[in-house]
Order: sequence, then structure tokens, then C-alpha cells
Amino acid sequence: MNAPYVLVLYYSRHGSTAEMARLIAEGVEQSGLEARVRTVPSVSPDNQASQPLVPESGAAYCTEEDLRQCAGLILGSPTRFGNMAAPLKYFLDGTSSLWMTGALSGKPAAVFTSTASLHGGQESTLLSMQIPLMHHGMLLVGLPYTESALTETRGGGTPYGASHHAGADGSRRLDQHESALCRALGKRVGHFATLLQTGAAHGARG
Repeated sequence: MNAPYVLVLYYSRHGSTAEMARLIAEGVEQSGLEARVRTVPSVSPDNQASQPLVPESGAAYCTEEDLRQCAGLILGSPTRFGNMAAPLKYFLDGTSSLWMTGALSGKPAAVFTSTASLHGGQESTLLSMQIPLMHHGMLLVGLPYTESALTETRGGGTPYGASHHAGADGSRRLDQHESALCRALGKRVGHFATLLQTGAAHGARG
């Protein structure tokens, strides 16, 4: 049997969401679980365009099997008009076979985002990403106010998930509070994934 892992799945165009994914993966591994970081290819209005089978750099593309076998899922996207980016939505739209079999049902899930402006739709983007996860029957994990960075932050950070204010040109790096909340989110999902795995194992033996 393969060791359990949390899938950190994201789309990033300018690198901020990818950096958040890296920090979230650190948090997952602080919980004792493996973090498997994956991305999705871009989409194009040109129906003749195609992406390479393997990205030239960064995380590998996610497969259906990566998603099927995960013990938990953390989903990230930059904001596009208050919603998730098209490549991530396109990928999720292709997961109906997992929905039909309930492959993700009962697993913990969380979301994260990065925006160019401070009030650029962070919370609506996070909420929009939660909707397909709920349809899959996943258990949503947020950030509680016991995380002091949530009240101290002057950048990103919401109870619905980790967020980052990247600035109009995308050059603003994650600050200490945003970074702490990314790690905290990863650690929480890893913690709950472990509890659920342990409970399932005890139930199987009982």
C-alpha cells in the first residue's frame, strides 16, 4: 500500500500561487504526511494549440490517479474576476468519473489564492473553489482565528483559506503572516487527513 499524501494542486501564471503551494507543502510535511505538488496546463482559445506532455519547469501535471489516491487536497489559483482561473476550472470539469465513484468523498480539502489587488476578489475566489469540492463530498478545512496571523495580517489571509496580495505587477513577495497562514493551512489538512486515515483503519479492523 502506498504511503498517504496530500495533493497540493494549483495553477500559477506569474509564480505567486506556486510559491504559496511550496509553503503549503511545507506545512503538510510538518504534519508528518507527504505533500505531492502538482499543477495543470494552460488552456488556449486556439483549438490547434497544445501543451507539452511534461512541463518545462516546476511541478508535474496532475493526473486523475494523483487525485484519486490522495488522502487530502489543497487547491490553489490566482483570481480571475473573483473566480478561479480557467485552467483549474477546466481540469476540475474533467473529474466527473471521480465524482461518480465517490473517490474524493470524505477526504479533507482546502483552498488558496493570490490576487493583484488587496480587495481583488480573494474571498469570492476561495468560495468558488470550494463549490466543486463540496460536490465531490470533500470535508472543507479553513483557517481558524486561533491562528494569530489571521488577525495580525496586513496583506492576505482569510478564514476561508490562505491568500496573498501580490501587487499590481506581481512583485510583492509573501510576507511573514501570509507565509505562516500557508503553512498552517497545509498542516491542518495534513492533520485531518491523518485522523481520517487512522479512523478508517480502526474501523476496518473493528
